[in-house]
Amino acid sequence: MNKQLKVLFIGTYVPKECGIATFTFDLLNSVSRVHDDIHCEVIALNDPSETYNYPEEVVFQIERDKLEDYYRAADFINRSDADIVCLQHEFGLFWGNAGDYIFALLSGINKPVITTMHTVIREPEPEYRISTEKLIRYSEKLVVMSQTAVEMLKDVYKVPDEKIEIIFHGLPDYPFNNCSKYKQMLNLKGAPLILTFGLLSQNKGIENMLEALPDVVSRYPDLVYLILGATHPVIKKHYGETYRKYLMNRVSELGLENNVMFHDKFVEKEELCNYILASDIYASPYLSREQIVSGALTYAIGMGKAIVSTPYWYAQEMLSDNRGLLVDFGDTAGFKNSLLYLIENPDECENMRIKAYGFGRKMTWKNIGKEYNTVFSRVLKHYNPYPKVQNRFNFLPDQLPEIKLDHLKLLTDDVGIIQHTNLGVPARHYGYSTDDVGRGLVALTQLTDSQEKAEELRKLITTYMSFLEHAQTGTGHFHNFMSYRREFLDEEGSEDTLGRAIYGLGHVISCPYLSKNTRTLAHTLVSKSKMQMEKLSYPRAKAYTMCGLYEMLRAGVDADSFESIFNSRRDAVRAVDSLIDKDTVESIFTSHADSLVDLYEANGKEDWNWFEPTVTYSNAKLSEALILAYNYTKDRTYRRVGLATLDFLTEVQWKGDFFDIVGNQGWYSCDGEKPIFDQQPIEAGYLTQAYISAYETVRERKYLDLARYSFEYFLGRNRLRTPMYDYSTGAICDGLNCDGMNCNQGAESVICFLMALSSLNKHAGEAYSALSQPTVSEEILPKKKSLLSANKVE
Repeated sequence: MNKQLKVLFIGTYVPKECGIATFTFDLLNSVSRVHDDIHCEVIALNDPSETYNYPEEVVFQIERDKLEDYYRAADFINRSDADIVCLQHEFGLFWGNAGDYIFALLSGINKPVITTMHTVIREPEPEYRISTEKLIRYSEKLVVMSQTAVEMLKDVYKVPDEKIEIIFHGLPDYPFNNCSKYKQMLNLKGAPLILTFGLLSQNKGIENMLEALPDVVSRYPDLVYLILGATHPVIKKHYGETYRKYLMNRVSELGLENNVMFHDKFVEKEELCNYILASDIYASPYLSREQIVSGALTYAIGMGKAIVSTPYWYAQEMLSDNRGLLVDFGDTAGFKNSLLYLIENPDECENMRIKAYGFGRKMTWKNIGKEYNTVFSRVLKHYNPYPKVQNRFNFLPDQLPEIKLDHLKLLTDDVGIIQHTNLGVPARHYGYSTDDVGRGLVALTQLTDSQEKAEELRKLITTYMSFLEHAQTGTGHFHNFMSYRREFLDEEGSEDTLGRAIYGLGHVISCPYLSKNTRTLAHTLVSKSKMQMEKLSYPRAKAYTMCGLYEMLRAGVDADSFESIFNSRRDAVRAVDSLIDKDTVESIFTSHADSLVDLYEANGKEDWNWFEPTVTYSNAKLSEALILAYNYTKDRTYRRVGLATLDFLTEVQWKGDFFDIVGNQGWYSCDGEKPIFDQQPIEAGYLTQAYISAYETVRERKYLDLARYSFEYFLGRNRLRTPMYDYSTGAICDGLNCDGMNCNQGAESVICFLMALSSLNKHAGEAYSALSQPTVSEEILPKKKSLLSANKVE
């Protein structure tokens, strides 16, 4: 090999006590021993609240009922240097409907997947058919352990031959032996010693063996039937030891106390092999035909045991050619006769053992590892990841949607904007908020690009201005929440509320198509807030305020601009004297800009170019405020910090072909993990605005591309590949949760969408000119150290 092959296994893993955990462990070791240049690691699945002291090869853990862990695992895989993923699949391993949580992982990775199918269902219920078909679609190869499973995949699921590989269940390589040595080692008796092993559950059919024993014991009183294995943990959790107690009672009723032994324990592999080697006969009395693999039966075959089994699919295939005896399901007499045949015909029994042992040589783990490695190499040779990446978001439009205000108008009554909806229907009991009204004014004024548009939007803008005028307190602050009964619910809102109000009022003041009366009222409200703006302490409140004041400064608006609207000189002087002047606006503006820079200098460090130790909400507005500060002052410090922090937001949220917004389930601390959900669309809207501001400032193409991609978050370029925008109404869903989209469509979401759409519309021709799907490059993604999920096992 020219380079080391790195294989990442997904499944349960030792020391967890389950068959697939043992299988994954054995498979990993068999593959890693094929060649020195093969390195193997594991993503381990845990039950809720389980913790294990895993060996060092376990590099990541999934709590199987937490959907977010599957998404994190996908991110981990993509960032890792693994060449190939080998998934151990059994429906019960994964949470969800027919184990469909696993598709949150499989749909998000860019590595080839080889799936070992431990279960194939011949007559699946609809949810299991859907799950199986998705598994087939996401897998480059399907490995099954019997020809029966191959035929089912082809007949039931129409899988082509070239996608299926048959590789037998592995087994340890022991020499053919007599049993006495191991009986002495384990202090076991029994002539013969019959063994059934595995996690105890009702599908084992052990009661049928018990019913067969009295007639056999009457002839061979030294016979011992050993039932080895703990009760299956899921069965024990829900039903306790009901089945074991039933079997023990039946033993007493049949008078078999001296002939039947229960060893209630989970045995490690070496001890298990010793038990098998000590036995004369292995019994596999399963009740269900629909079993395509059995590790227990495989071990018994490979160690050359005489075997009696029911004809489930795997047993039929493995025990053909006289490698064992088959007994119909529930046929007690058949078990009795088969046991007597093996005991009373030692030559035929020995011949059967030799055939089974010889067949098992091809199933030793050493050979199985080589076969898996051959499949891995063949898949890697022909694997092409690019079509998968290129088609990931091929449903996106090639142009921006039209401006549609239906939903905003639906939420607006003669008071203001109703905050929330219940599935798109305005929920009046939530009332109104200044936060939404302030940002709503930003969206509407950005859309007001002509006198005709101003007239069209006049009623909405007037309603919002009326709300703010009513919400302003005597101190110049603003109430935030108003009930549907038109009663304010707070003494005053937060600092962010003040900032958002100023943000909207600044846009009104700078909009040349609005009436001078409306703009003067906005200027008056801003002026009343002078003292409140000066004493702001929270960074986002400062950023919002800066964005509003920038609009005033950019438009060159000063108190003198409004003198001509008054009826008399005396009224004009009185009014102008009460309005905030340009020097004061500049002073507040630059003071807040300097304080943001100070925050950055205090908290920024290597790999953490941010204003605070935590990335929380409305993040891009902080970066945008400093970019705007540079535009007005030409102070290069503002530009440096604004772009550095915006690039940092890109680094932690841009996944190469979509934005994965920092969720608000705990936010993202510099020493913690980035939460994936609950993602809020406001963050995508603010990113779009910030990227457009950056593009207009430095004219670097990457910012325009990123503006397009962050806007397309609304259209489906997101982790769930789910469009949030309703083209028929203009509504936006309220967020992305781990279990899907939040189908409520509140005011904040639609307003931020409109703000983003207006910003990008200014450069739509450039943004959508001959652009292909994005790729990760140094032009888009800053050169930074990868920030891996905290689920990584150190």
